[in-house]
Amino acid sequence: MCSKNKKGKINLDESPYDQDTYWGRARRYFQLANPCNLFVGGDELEENRCLYIKYKCGEPLPKDVTEEDLWRAKSLYDSSYNAETGEPIPVLARPAAQLPVNAVLAGGMMAYYKSTPGVVVWQWLNQTYNAFVGYANRGGEVAPTDQQLMTSYALATGTAIGTALALNRLLRNSPPLVGRFVPLAAVAAAHCVSVPLLKAQVLKNGTPIYDDCNAKLGYSKKAAQAGISDAVLYNILYAVPPMVVTPLVMNYLEGRGTLCRYPWLNFPAHVGIAGLCLLLLSPLACAFVREKAPMSYKHLEPELREGLCKKFYDRPPKYVYYNKA
Repeated sequence: MCSKNKKGKINLDESPYDQDTYWGRARRYFQLANPCNLFVGGDELEENRCLYIKYKCGEPLPKDVTEEDLWRAKSLYDSSYNAETGEPIPVLARPAAQLPVNAVLAGGMMAYYKSTPGVVVWQWLNQTYNAFVGYANRGGEVAPTDQQLMTSYALATGTAIGTALALNRLLRNSPPLVGRFVPLAAVAAAHCVSVPLLKAQVLKNGTPIYDDCNAKLGYSKKAAQAGISDAVLYNILYAVPPMVVTPLVMNYLEGRGTLCRYPWLNFPAHVGIAGLCLLLLSPLACAFVREKAPMSYKHLEPELREGLCKKFYDRPPKYVYYNKA
């Protein structure tokens, strides 16, 4: 723990769960994406926001408020307000809403993966929603411009549709199960295109790096590259459970003839299984990626290492930290 924290003061810049451990990160993701957060009313949300902001500004906790209440207020704030601007996030773009929305989108992409119109429509809808979430949650020191957002959206959509159609054609004689994984490949390819495009300015200028007390030390292009790679991996890992488990289950049901007897089950079954995977498995997959990752001082740019050496009188920190892009 940072030595600058005052004794007895709750550090709301951190998490109540140890983010250096896998299970600590998993618990945080489960809490952040909890769909129950969608049912918190506006008045209760504002009350928790005020409690969080006031404590951050140095006001003491009211006597009837516990530490657990404060952490809940932080959780609701993190899931409902833009961390950079403090503005409310539109309901459908909040982490809690992404689970049901992505369940429908993933279900559609997998249920209609053989149909060219189905591929085009569902991949377009998925990338449209991704762009909406990115726009609603934009912020930071170098927020993407409207032009960057539109370019990323167009190229990601084209990449997803093109990848899906090309693989469908290439794998048309393969076993049915292989073709069911095409939507995952399309989604992964789109993330590999969209995230670096949205973070072009960060790649050019570098991302902030911090010490273990969260004090900014400078900007690093190498940390920016690592952060963007982490973000791409995070997005892909989020999609892996529903888009791997669901095809396996549906292929099994198809082999038993269930889908032939009940063809109307195709879409709702895809959505239901994908939703369960997003609820129970995706946070576990995302926990492999740190929100705030360490980087060895030795791996920084030479000029940055030189500046830190001077700043810390030849005793620079062994590790610096950067945020996932």
